[in-house]
Amino acid sequence: MILLGLTGSIGMGKSTTARLFAEAGVPVNDADQVVHELYRGEAVRPVEAAFPGSVQDGAVDRQILSRMLAENPAHFRTLEAIVHPLVQERERRFVEENRKAGAALVVLDIPLLFEVGGEGRVDRIAVVSCSADEQRRRVLARPGMTPEKFELILSRQMPDAEKRKRADYVIDTGEGIEHARRQVLDIIAELKTGSA
Repeated sequence: MILLGLTGSIGMGKSTTARLFAEAGVPVNDADQVVHELYRGEAVRPVEAAFPGSVQDGAVDRQILSRMLAENPAHFRTLEAIVHPLVQERERRFVEENRKAGAALVVLDIPLLFEVGGEGRVDRIAVVSCSADEQRRRVLARPGMTPEKFELILSRQMPDAEKRKRADYVIDTGEGIEHARRQVLDIIAELKTGSA
């Protein structure tokens, strides 16, 4: 079974690209979705202990937590020390279940793959990318996003050019969804035929 790591900076179209893999029948483990689930489950108690007031109605409130992190970016390390091991355990179980089910290929959607040193957890890496102008346009169109918040997020991410250099595949999402879908299908075909 081949493990394909899917990554890309904010606004590059990674979530849409992950959906294209899923639509093509490839099992996808979405790290962001796992975090959402953990913020309503196993991560609640340790996050509240580290960030008092971040939990509302029994779940981690992402808005409150974001404000706390923006005020003191050094606390990202504290949060990562809590969340990353939980995410990796879920990922391990996902891989094992799909290995037992006989999947030829699975996608691990990991937003900060390079930043957390996750290259060793996958066999191949696909980076989702588009132009910096398109990225900025997409991100600033999101509700509640500001140029300052965008810059803070970018400061924590490896530059796109560096990610592209390290990737086995680059999926360009700047020319629309059908163009991205063709690239996804080409990658699946290449990996499943073993010509990678």
